[in-house]
Amino acid sequence: MEQYTVKEIQALLQQIDDEHDPLLEAIMQDERKSVQQLVARWRKQKKQEEQAKRQWEEMTRYERQLHEKGIEWIAGIDEAGRGPLAGPVVAAAVILPKDAYIPGLNDSKKLSAAKRETLFHTIQSCAVSIGIGVVTAAEIDEINIYEATKKAMVKAVQQLSPQPHYLFIDAMALPIPTPQQSIIKGDANSVSIAAASIIAKVTRDHFMKQLAKRYPQYGFDKNMGYGTRQHLEAIRTYGAIEEHRRSFSPVKEMLEETNK
Repeated sequence: MEQYTVKEIQALLQQIDDEHDPLLEAIMQDERKSVQQLVARWRKQKKQEEQAKRQWEEMTRYERQLHEKGIEWIAGIDEAGRGPLAGPVVAAAVILPKDAYIPGLNDSKKLSAAKRETLFHTIQSCAVSIGIGVVTAAEIDEINIYEATKKAMVKAVQQLSPQPHYLFIDAMALPIPTPQQSIIKGDANSVSIAAASIIAKVTRDHFMKQLAKRYPQYGFDKNMGYGTRQHLEAIRTYGAIEEHRRSFSPVKEMLEETNK
């Protein structure tokens, strides 16, 4: 293969899918260090692709079981923002097409912010339908976070078109007649729920970053409303705003102390 330049060999490798391809075996005989590095990189990439395929197969088993029964529109549902001290709880419902393949799709908490953003746009471009449900901090204080989460999820489902025939929900049951299954750690076990977890998380993060422009002192673009030391210090210094959950500790205790 030494009659080829390293750049030409790099292009040839991009055309090879099979580890037993005679062309790959010929390239492997090239003793140039740069060529051997390209081969090593090719092997690593193929290994990552195979792992992604296996993960996808594992995470589509629930969806495949329903598709085999003739159930077409399956929505995954998840939320973001149950734990923060500020901001809304956001739920997403996502219907993926039967033939979807989104390698790297996983529980949003296991992904970097950059990877979530990339997958966010990929999901948006291929999904059959996406619904978003938002419940504000004031509503959370009024009805509690558990009920607020359910309300956000129901809102998200209601936005879907077509309406789903079946729901997969991350560890929750919804008070609606649509057939549904609650899956423990659903965002790591169902691609539909994983897609919803990413849509919900990125949507909420975008909201918090916009909120940070209005209230930079709280650092919402960094903490996303969670109770970091800097965020708690800001509440002590500047007080709470309408986006703070006044029923949550330690915001509740801070406000009680201030009002004494």
